[in-house]
Amino acid sequence: MTNAEPIGSPFRVFVGHDSREEIAFRVCEASLRRRSSIAVDVRPIVQAEMRTSGLYWRSKDPLASTEFTYTRFLTPYLAGYQGWALFCDCDFLWLADVADLLSLADSSKAVMCVHHDHRPTETTKMDGAVQTSYPRKNWSSLMLFNCGHPAARSLTPQVVNTQSGAYLHRMQWAPDDAIGALPSTWNWLEGSMPRPAAGAPAAVHFTRGGPWFDSWRDVDYGDLWLAERATLDAATPA
Repeated sequence: MTNAEPIGSPFRVFVGHDSREEIAFRVCEASLRRRSSIAVDVRPIVQAEMRTSGLYWRSKDPLASTEFTYTRFLTPYLAGYQGWALFCDCDFLWLADVADLLSLADSSKAVMCVHHDHRPTETTKMDGAVQTSYPRKNWSSLMLFNCGHPAARSLTPQVVNTQSGAYLHRMQWAPDDAIGALPSTWNWLEGSMPRPAAGAPAAVHFTRGGPWFDSWRDVDYGDLWLAERATLDAATPA
């Protein structure tokens, strides 16, 4: 790893936040914290807060399916362009130790992600949002950023607010050889990938929508998400 945080500093995890999916964010955070063997600093990226602080001013994109479609690319800036930081969508359920993911960090890379070849067949997802298909789809749903790398440092607020969705999500801001590959178990796409022969994925991504939407109750590993929510509810003061 390079540009490491001082010894003892928590590992920074930025999670996309959508006002329609508050419970998804809470379960994502709780599942990650509960299984982590290292200190973590979990921070939601809230679009309204980014706008108030002057970091985000893009006009609303009718094709954007979440409030963090573009704000996710502010992660290196929010991390001060130092050390390693993780971004993930809020519709993740963590079933393994995030420290094992961090151990895969390669200092020669600007960003690391699962190199999906995701070609969805359904036309809608989540609560009726349009399902689109494009090259490198879902690569940006989990990104391990080497925040001090020149390519990661190029993701300034100006770039995030003015460049096209294709430029950002297809990671055209980084040379291909600076985009490292992570094992698919760290971004297992529900409904698009076969279950592992043994055990469960390290992180389940309910990309079509999860059990928090009434119309998506019957999904792979939905029972584990519901169990995680029950554990969270039981630990939350009334």
